[in-house]
Amino acid sequence: MNEAKPESTPKPQSLGGRLRGVLSVPEVGVLIPLILLSLLFYALKPVFLSANNIAAILRAVSFVGIIAIGQTFLMISGAFDLSVGSTAGLCAIVCSYLMVNLQVPPALAVVIGVAVGGLVGLVNSFVVLKLGVPAFIATLGMLYIARGASYLISKGYTIYPLPESVQTFGLAEPLGISWSFLILIGLGIVADLVLRRTVYGRTLYATGGNKEVARLAGINTNLVSMSAFVLVGMLAGLAGISLMARIVTGQPQIGQGWELNVIAGVVIGGVSLFGGSGTIAGALVGLLLMQVVNSGLVTVGVNPYWQTLSVGVIMILAVTIDLIRRRAKIQAS
Repeated sequence: MNEAKPESTPKPQSLGGRLRGVLSVPEVGVLIPLILLSLLFYALKPVFLSANNIAAILRAVSFVGIIAIGQTFLMISGAFDLSVGSTAGLCAIVCSYLMVNLQVPPALAVVIGVAVGGLVGLVNSFVVLKLGVPAFIATLGMLYIARGASYLISKGYTIYPLPESVQTFGLAEPLGISWSFLILIGLGIVADLVLRRTVYGRTLYATGGNKEVARLAGINTNLVSMSAFVLVGMLAGLAGISLMARIVTGQPQIGQGWELNVIAGVVIGGVSLFGGSGTIAGALVGLLLMQVVNSGLVTVGVNPYWQTLSVGVIMILAVTIDLIRRRAKIQAS
């Protein structure tokens, strides 16, 4: 009678292997430079980590962070939207115009403003998915259309005064920060759960990973991408309206430059430009890293023009790392 051989126990992973495993997580790869840069700026100027400065950083990142959640969904599905900044400005102008010129109740004006953002996203999805125009061209064109519409509606002027309730909400600082940051945290938690725990989240990854394979698996890839376009448009509208409430005026300049900041931060956070990978946590940490760099350079008295240069360098490095990671995965598979 043969004796059963005892099952072989797996060899414990070496310290180097565990370290490589931790560093391979995209969020960790961004979190480490974030911590190191924060400590560096603190060493140069201790005021950098003061409560007031931290609150200012979090407030600043909240607006683009709200948009980044939608942009992450869209980029995971394999597309991107360059019109989000102009969409934010258009929605803020529509909302403020309704409240000030047409006396529409603030709650209804906010709903309409966010709906305008969703409509912009719907138009983008139609042009990209049905007409076959590349997302870069379609959303770049929409960037100019939305920005022009903002100036037409406002005639180039600031819209004010906003209702008292909007001012109260916009200037409030719960927990010493702002409502926009708390909204960002709430949306981030929900979005993370959707991506990791729902069928819809899995269809987004499948669509961005390989659209043809996803289609053969029975996924309506066009519908999935369309929903992501609409979502990012609505969140852009919400971000623009949030800033409008914060500055207590409707300005057509709201959102200018946000599109590049959002995409840069999301890519830095490990969301692939080619679709199929990325997380909400990584995207938000990437945006926070950018804001820390900008705020840190100002705090230590560096020429502000270096801020723009640093964002470009960080983005190129992030995309390069993404390409290296993708090639390593292909070689390993």
